[in-house]
This record gives sequence, C-alpha cells and structure tokens, in this order.
Amino acid sequence: MTPTDIPRLPVVVIGAGPVGLAAAAHLVDRGLPAVVLETGREAGAAVRDWAHVQLFSTWDEVIDPAAEKLLAANGWQRPDGAAYPTGGDWATSYLQPLADALGDRVRFGTTVTGVSRAGRDRTVDSGRDGQPFTVHAVTADGTELRHLARAVIDASGTWSQPGPAGGNGLRAVGERAHADRIAYRVPDLRRPETRSRYAGRRIAVVGSGASAFTALVGLADLAKTEPGTRILWILRRGVGSSTYGGGAGDQLPARGALGLAAKAAVEAGHAQVVTGFRIAEIEADTNGTLTLVAEDGTRTEPVDDVITLTGFRPDLSFLGELRLDLDPRLQAPVELAPLIDPNVHSCGTVYPHGAKELSHSEKDVYLAGMKSYGRAPTFLAMTGYEQVRSIAAALAGDHEAAARVELTLPETGVCGGSGLFDAPVEETGGSCCGAPETLQIETVGISGRPTAG
Repeated sequence: MTPTDIPRLPVVVIGAGPVGLAAAAHLVDRGLPAVVLETGREAGAAVRDWAHVQLFSTWDEVIDPAAEKLLAANGWQRPDGAAYPTGGDWATSYLQPLADALGDRVRFGTTVTGVSRAGRDRTVDSGRDGQPFTVHAVTADGTELRHLARAVIDASGTWSQPGPAGGNGLRAVGERAHADRIAYRVPDLRRPETRSRYAGRRIAVVGSGASAFTALVGLADLAKTEPGTRILWILRRGVGSSTYGGGAGDQLPARGALGLAAKAAVEAGHAQVVTGFRIAEIEADTNGTLTLVAEDGTRTEPVDDVITLTGFRPDLSFLGELRLDLDPRLQAPVELAPLIDPNVHSCGTVYPHGAKELSHSEKDVYLAGMKSYGRAPTFLAMTGYEQVRSIAAALAGDHEAAARVELTLPETGVCGGSGLFDAPVEETGGSCCGAPETLQIETVGISGRPTAG
C-alpha cells in the first residue's frame, strides 16, 4: 500500500458508546468512511450496565447534533428534550437507533486486541507516518481480524477498569480474596435480589463522588423500610464545604440535588461517616464479617459488604505499540491534562477542547470520550461530542472547524482548587457526571426524582 492509498481507508472507531457512535456520525457527515468495533452485542453496552440510573443531564444535553441529523433522516422520533433519561432510555431510545442508522459500519461482538502501524513496531522511526494503522481484533467466536485504517479514534471508555478499595491505588490486601463481598458498581436496588443482598446488613461505601452519593441515597432509602440496614461511608479525606458538590449553585440542577440528597441521608443518621481513612487491608473474621484496616492501623466496625466507587482507569494495554503522549499522573493526553486536572477543575470549568489537545506524537490516533480523561473524573457527554466533532473536522482537512469552539458547559457551582475535586482523583467516585465509560449518570433519589450525575 502506498501513502496515497491511505486516505481512502476507513477511520476505525473503538467503542459503540455515546462518544464512539457520535464520532462515526461526524465522520459520515464529513463523507469519511468509518468502522466502529464494539466488544458488546448491542450499542451502549456499558451504559446498559447502569440502565437503572437516571442521568442528571436532560435529553437535550446528551444527543449529539451530527447523530441527530443522521437519526432524523431515518425517521427517528426525538424524546422530550427537557426530560431526564435513565441509562436504559439512553441506550434503547438513542444509542441503538443510532447504531442501526450507521448500519454495517458498526461491528458488534468484536474486541480490539492491539493497534499499531502496519509493518512498524513502536521502536521503528523509518517511514512510520507513511504506513496505515493496523487494528487487530477478535470476534466472539474466536475469529481473528485485522483492519487497516487511516486513523484510529479510541472511545472505548474506562468502565471495564474500576478503581480499587486500596488507598494507594492498588487493591488492598484481601480485596481479591473477598471479591464476592465487594461490588464496584452502583447497586440497582429496584431489583429484588439486590435489595435482599443489602437489606438488614452493614454496608461500607468507599468513595466521595457522584457514584458514592448515588449509592448512599439508595441505601438510605432501603434503610427506611429494612431494619438493621446500616451504612458506613468511608472517605479518604475530611468533610468540608465542597464535599457534597455545588448544590443549588449547580447549573445542572439534578446533579446539585444528588449531593444535597446524600447530605440529607447523612444528617438524618442513615449513614455514619468515617473520614481520613485509606484502606490497606480487608480482613474477614470467623463470623464471616469484614473489617477494613487503614494504613495507620485504624479499624472499622465489622461490615457485611463493601461497595467500592473510587473511579475508573483507562485500559491502555492494547495501545502499547503506539507512541502516545500521556500525562504521568492522569494518563490523559499531555496537552489536555492541565485543562482537566481534578485538583483545579470541575466539569463546568474544563475548557472546551478538540483535536489539537487530543493529538499525540503518533499522528492521527486519538483517545476520545471518557478514555481521553484518563483518571480525571470531570467528564461530560457534551464534552465528548465536541471532541469528536473537532477530530472529524481535522481528519477531513477542515482545520478552521477543528479549532473552533462550539460548546458552552454548565457550571458546577464549585469551581477552582477549593471545588468539588480538590482531592486526588482516586478519592472521587467516578465522574462528576456519573458512571464512567461514558458519562454522566447517577441515580433516582429518595423522592424518585432525577438526582444524579
């Protein structure tokens, strides 16, 4: 293959979640060929894992413009823009129809196992930029595939790699041994089997972000009807004015309401707060209960279950042959990292960014969506849509459009270093928008109204 043949190859998009499908829609709108590789069997596989959770963004805020244009051409009926969808609504009423509209460009049941330059490993300089990308994948039946691509957009998210309970970024001693008692997702307490698992038991919730708030609110509601249900909220930092988020000052009202609902659960005595506690070990006693042991030797009272909601990390294992420029702390692109540092920024203070900030030494490879944020938890769906709009424009050679800002973000009400994310990233419980792969989630609150993020 000659360099002149490369522009005719498709752009390979990894992941058929909200941002991956939006990327494909923007590429199609630009007249560029695209192939989307998705390990799940349906669109939005990660979103479907939290189908029970209500977004704190409205439909108007989670529909990509290029995707809507494609959907409208296929007779799609737009949901009420002011309504709050659940993850299930988002997947079935938007993501799956979008994948259907993209047709055979989306390949389900296909897991990417590696990305490189054709005929060049990571060490080879000669002729590197003149070679297409080669994307290796395996299907559900074990068939190995190889796709040649002019560019790669990795929008696979971070949902597959939740953070551990351990306070040092590693799994605590005993965390693997007691994995059957430790959950890493917001529980769906509408399901009878989930309610029975936690009803009347002592539960430790580890984490301080929106996902932890969601779990606290749901478990506090359970405690009202199930005697003996007790919640221990484990925080690696103390409780301050910013602990519960922006409250009434949040321009996403449901996101602010989630923090206020968590605060109300604590003040009502449904959850006991343990601060400054960095877990080193998880021990089991002869009665089968678990005790959390901090690095300084402090021990909690015994608990029956642990729900760990300490954020997510990107899976970079299949990108090892590419020359990525990643920030050593956040594992985000180096030009993007200062703009999303959770010690400084909340969702609303992240400057809109695109192809320039997402570029690497390896030309025409981009991390997009939640994956581009690495370990930073401040991601919003609309930010990802702006990213892929810019990337598609850059790949189409429209550099003016790629550099243009077409996004205004809502404020959290807690900006700057004293804001919502002034603790290390691992101390937050997911993104400020909800459950990471892709985005803003969180839950139905005590009253059943949307309260999440």
